[in-house]
Amino acid sequence: MPTFNTKTIVRREPGEELPTFDGTVHPLLQRIFKNRRVCGSEELDLSLSNLYSPNSLKGIETACHLIHRVLKSDGKILVLGDYDTDGATAATVAILGLRALGASQVEYLVPNRFDYGYGLSPAIANVALARTPDLVITVDNGITSIDGVQCLRNGGISVIVTDHHLAGEGLPEANAIVNPNQPGCAFPSKALAGVGVMFYLLLALRTYLRETDWFEPSGRAAPNLANLLDLVALGTVADVVQLDYNNRILVAQGIARIQHGNCRPGIKAILNAAGKEHSGISSTDLGYTVAPRLNAAGRLDDISMGIECLLTDDSGKASELARILHGINAERRQIEQEMQQQANEVIKDIEKPDGVNGICLYRKNWHQGITGLVASRIKERFNQPVIIFADTSKGKLTGSARSVSDLHIRDLIEDISRRQPGLIEKFGGHAMAAGLTLAKENFSRFSEYFHSAVSTHFSTHTRADQIYTDGPLEAEFFTRQIAELLRNAAPWGQGFGPPLFDNEFKVIGQKVVGEQHLKLRLAARGQVYEGIAFRLLQPGDAAPDLDRVRAAFQLELNEFRGVKSLQLIIEYLEPISEA
Repeated sequence: MPTFNTKTIVRREPGEELPTFDGTVHPLLQRIFKNRRVCGSEELDLSLSNLYSPNSLKGIETACHLIHRVLKSDGKILVLGDYDTDGATAATVAILGLRALGASQVEYLVPNRFDYGYGLSPAIANVALARTPDLVITVDNGITSIDGVQCLRNGGISVIVTDHHLAGEGLPEANAIVNPNQPGCAFPSKALAGVGVMFYLLLALRTYLRETDWFEPSGRAAPNLANLLDLVALGTVADVVQLDYNNRILVAQGIARIQHGNCRPGIKAILNAAGKEHSGISSTDLGYTVAPRLNAAGRLDDISMGIECLLTDDSGKASELARILHGINAERRQIEQEMQQQANEVIKDIEKPDGVNGICLYRKNWHQGITGLVASRIKERFNQPVIIFADTSKGKLTGSARSVSDLHIRDLIEDISRRQPGLIEKFGGHAMAAGLTLAKENFSRFSEYFHSAVSTHFSTHTRADQIYTDGPLEAEFFTRQIAELLRNAAPWGQGFGPPLFDNEFKVIGQKVVGEQHLKLRLAARGQVYEGIAFRLLQPGDAAPDLDRVRAAFQLELNEFRGVKSLQLIIEYLEPISEA
């Protein structure tokens, strides 16, 4: 049975200074935008002309100078990527953009996670050296790769690091670093994804090349880099970065291009393989349909297959690769389900844990490419920070950590590493997600320190299990037209969440579908609505005995055999006790 009442529903409140909107904005949308601190109609203008200028990105002028020098000498550029969707799209953007700007020799290299692990390690640097590039450009990695960058520099290779992750105590001695989160960078948006940073470097490079009269002598026209925005939107949504105003522009512009068919054949092919039409896609489809199929290649095999799918101009080849990616994703789902069930067996005794002390699990033969997904599922279920470990091919343990909103997981791991020198071999990440490596014999010791650190943190910090909603949805707004309006109103995502409402309903029907999902028929004010709560149950659970409920839900359209119907996507559910 599911555990209810694990969260508190909190209704969002608009800021003290209420914004003003023009008459074209629907009253319901005005309320939703006010709750997200939108300052007025001008912030709803997602035109490309409103993007922040790349000029304030620290290191970008030096990076442009280095690339220009390589272009003039017809040198070889090697793009060193990462094995997730942000890394794959960033690599694709780099390759396509550099070629469009005149680079004739651009290759890419992405470390296989099972052989080399994450980022520009000394081992992958040696692989790069064997390819004899004149310049290496990292995308979505490199800011903590001090030894790997030094290895390349010692080999006479220039290095540009483009990244968005947080820096460690020191910076690599690259020839140039472009990262909005590096110390001393004044770029207004710290939320750029790795693909966004690379896109900005290309924007700055195009301006630099224009000013140096690069295009005219060759007869080459300056490219329209907006043609890369479909990839920028995909990588930005997939990496779950904050959708601040700047990122909303990037995502909105990219989605519009996909909807009109002006996108890479690979994106169309992946959507088609999943049974989706590109004309009606939203940010949700990018995050839950396209990204998982690309990520699956990096989790189980090699992300290069995904990059090739995005790079190709041949629609037939793109379709073939998309079908393969679709199959790999199905395999990923099966492995994830098995690991999830095994993890549930391990933690079944902590269904109602006392306090918050984190969950740290390891089991032999778990797949290291799936640990992050399992950690996310367990975190969602228990509202606790989670680390899932698996064996590596080199006899170590690699862990994927997922955190709750009020605990910066990378900082916590860094604190453990500082207090216990040598315990953790390497680590990195964000506030909500991180990765680490340690010796297998240190697992039990690390687990003790992790539980202690989490417990200490929450003994001095309030644990906020809250879900924020836009309040109740009025009866007249339960329509397909309103669902369509909300879906298309803005690119929704991290930090700019989709409209979420909370209402009370009478449950008049329920059944379990797909082992874990609860399908409901809900009645309110004489109307009946269809709803579904995904992953509410554990495999084998029976439907709970529900009478009246309070539900936090999104209003969506469900399309089946060409017919669209209203559906409530239930994010949170709690029974209402009779007075």
